[in-house]
Amino acid sequence: MQISGKRVLLTGASRGIGETLAERFARAGASLALVARSEGPLKELAARLGGTPHPLDLCDSSAVAGLIERVEAEAGPVDIVINNAGVSLIDYFLHHSADDVEAIFRTNLLAPVEICRQAIPPMLKRGEGHIVNISSIAGVLCPPGLVHYGASKAGLSHYTACLRNELQGLPIGTTLVELGSVPTEMDDSTQDYAPYVEFREKRNPRFDPDRDRVPRETVADAIVDAIENNRRHVRLPRMLAPLCATAEATRRISEFLFRGIDVRGGANPTGERSS
Repeated sequence: MQISGKRVLLTGASRGIGETLAERFARAGASLALVARSEGPLKELAARLGGTPHPLDLCDSSAVAGLIERVEAEAGPVDIVINNAGVSLIDYFLHHSADDVEAIFRTNLLAPVEICRQAIPPMLKRGEGHIVNISSIAGVLCPPGLVHYGASKAGLSHYTACLRNELQGLPIGTTLVELGSVPTEMDDSTQDYAPYVEFREKRNPRFDPDRDRVPRETVADAIVDAIENNRRHVRLPRMLAPLCATAEATRRISEFLFRGIDVRGGANPTGERSS
């Protein structure tokens, strides 16, 4: 898919990776529909890049309901969805309240799944679209303090692989992005978490967060390239990519086993039920 002239819906757009992605897509000639909780910064970014702001808390399921319909009514058809928003709330898992756990799973997994569910049918009717789900290497490893975050990202990674299988033969591309350490406020919290400080002191004293993290611009460039070339995966840093590939192996086996089978059971691809 050529990005120029396409409309990109991007969640978590107001800062960090999301802000860098918004800037990169704007340079590529895309129109932007920007989603984030922070209304002020979101509107400033949208004004600067010529996009439309859509303030929204992804933890609020009633606000997520109908999001794509509202955006398309205001801004026009959504061609590319980037599910970027995420929260980690890094801490020992028993320190998380029930509300904390729900916020992590709603933001990192349930909201992206619902946005995909809303976005794909109109994409299919128009005959083109691309879904990018931004996951984490924490969905493959089991790092301390990220029990619920890692589980939610593992769910998003598996969902994306299953989604790709059910979309086979249809004009919708998918890209799963699995990231390690990237310079953001969320990653700063990770690097400051006591077990990671101890790990660096005892096991990896040469690790320098300012040097060894993947630049946000590198992530954004890789995602643009993946959409334009219909790549299934972006895995950064590359030295950790084999870990993600190992987890992906059984998913690919499933894809191979069901090759040539009508995985939709004769259902209308857009999800519409026959009367």
